[in-house]
Amino acid sequence: MAQVDHSKMANAIRALAMDGVEKAKSGHPGLPMGAADVATVLWTQFLKFDAADPRWPDRDRFILSAGHGSMLLYALLYLTGNEDVTLDQLKNFRQLNSKTPGHPENFITAGVETTTGPLGQGVATSVGMALAERLLAAEYGDIVDHYTYVLCSDGDLMEGVSHEAAALAGHLKLSKLIFLWDNNGISIDGPLTLSDSVDQVARFKAHGWNAVHVDGHDQKAIAAAIKEAQTSDRPSFIACKTTIGFGAPTRAGTSKAHGEPLGAEELAGAKKALDWNYGPFEVPDDILQAWRNVGKQGASAHADWTKRFEALADETRSEFTRRVDHVRPAGLAASIRKLKQKLIDEPQTVATRKASEIALEVLVAEMPELLLGSADLTPSNNTRTKNAKDVKPGDFSGRYIHYGIREMGMAAAMNGIATHGGFAPAGGTFMCFTDYARPSMRLAALSHVPVVYIMTHDSIGLGEDGPTHQPVEHLASLRCMPNMRTFRPADAIETAECWQLALENTKGPTVLALSRQNLTPARTVHHDDNLCATGGYELIAAKGEAQVSIFASGSEVEIAVAAQKQLADKGIAARVVSVPSLELLLQQSPEKQAAIIGQAPVKIAVEAAVRFGWDAVIGHDGVFIGMSTFGASAPAKDLYKHFGITAEAVVDAATKRHNAA
Repeated sequence: MAQVDHSKMANAIRALAMDGVEKAKSGHPGLPMGAADVATVLWTQFLKFDAADPRWPDRDRFILSAGHGSMLLYALLYLTGNEDVTLDQLKNFRQLNSKTPGHPENFITAGVETTTGPLGQGVATSVGMALAERLLAAEYGDIVDHYTYVLCSDGDLMEGVSHEAAALAGHLKLSKLIFLWDNNGISIDGPLTLSDSVDQVARFKAHGWNAVHVDGHDQKAIAAAIKEAQTSDRPSFIACKTTIGFGAPTRAGTSKAHGEPLGAEELAGAKKALDWNYGPFEVPDDILQAWRNVGKQGASAHADWTKRFEALADETRSEFTRRVDHVRPAGLAASIRKLKQKLIDEPQTVATRKASEIALEVLVAEMPELLLGSADLTPSNNTRTKNAKDVKPGDFSGRYIHYGIREMGMAAAMNGIATHGGFAPAGGTFMCFTDYARPSMRLAALSHVPVVYIMTHDSIGLGEDGPTHQPVEHLASLRCMPNMRTFRPADAIETAECWQLALENTKGPTVLALSRQNLTPARTVHHDDNLCATGGYELIAAKGEAQVSIFASGSEVEIAVAAQKQLADKGIAARVVSVPSLELLLQQSPEKQAAIIGQAPVKIAVEAAVRFGWDAVIGHDGVFIGMSTFGASAPAKDLYKHFGITAEAVVDAATKRHNAA
């Protein structure tokens, strides 16, 4: 069979994208039409992959950061023979239960490396993927040797997170990271000049990248630029000048090509201009076969890799497989149980941020894949263990990352690290700054990415820094996020248990909300079982039939315990329920919830945060002792007294309710 012209292979992408959007009556044809030449060059000449095994660990990663152009990726997956993306799936683009949703979702479609759509997230996630590749290569040698390629848009580069990500990648010299910018100069509102005039090539050079301009429709020029990028000692940025909606007779180069179907007349005109004389979703045999051959051309590299992998020692192979598959070490639970017993024998009155550090010393010894870091708050987050070695530019043998003051960039990079496989990333900042990290945290939850957020300074208890740093609504906002687990432990033992639960959760992210102030140990008796696993448990039983149930999390558990003792002195039987994870408690069976919540007529919740969410436990008529405003600047003890979050306030409320019953 004669070799097929690569321009025709690119036109196959364009045609399928136009047809998919037209049939769905929604979507974004402009990017796939404009970037088809770039994608064709990359996939046919450079991208190392095997369509028969989309999860081969040493494949190159391709990230469509401009996720709105998803038909580009779906067309490529179909053309190269990905089993998940059939012709029928292309025809069901954007329809319910299809594997071709409006934006790429990696937990739905094999061959999609990461969920993209919110602009900037893909480019930031890619930094984590490229970093994971370098870290794993430093440990395992030539069985890890692949590139991370990103197709990004004008919008990706305008988003602030792209600056965070590019600066970090340039600093770390992630030389196997290559961005291909679809430089079409158009956004939804119209010409990019309406809102932006940044010289992106100069910008990326300033970030420490190799950066060049090319004609995005000149396949030879694109290939030469990628080849040069592969030899760079820095990450590379290739600005590919393209025409959005390439081939469309009246919409090419305009915002009308961006986010809506072309319409029958424009579509027909585009196919005529591209010399594509075929019906909807029709790809001639020679062009389809050429693409299918591309899907198979990585098989030999895959086979060579398998030989090298099988030549490794049995222990090395099994450990590598365990780590890339996110299987936790068999001894994790036992290590936590041993730590808990030690904490019973030697009680620690410490802040839970310090308790986290104590737990991490045990965990890093058990989990070589545990990759820690902080957004420039290492001494405050207590995320660095004693013998930790820093990850440095050109030296990827360390296991501690200084992310800099880049909260969203850190969270996105952790998404990439975890998604790549081989590491369990955990990163810290102040709880209040989940606001900065939230878009990346949301994608982690949506995409089932197992990352851990070490969020310290979790309440007004941080004190003098004041309301700008004191989270009051953040617990509620995180608890309501689907597939996000939020833990607020009350002491060192609960912190250890919450760390175990966080690391064992390989289907989604976890927040650990940790205190700045020291907390009295809540547990005095050892339990082999992880009591935090049900979200809440009875910490102190009432003497006799309970008349009051006091629910609390984190630093307020000691307030609840003090109130319980005072109520007992007044002859009122009260019990204390520690609730390290409100949403996990509410996920238990109705019977289990009822057993934990109990039947006491008076129910009180104590938390230095807003009430939202607690009514599911205490009822609309329950008493809430907490925050209804922002905080203030003062020492922690003064703030708790000022806002009425005290044992005396609990006792007063309980007594009034009890006497009125």
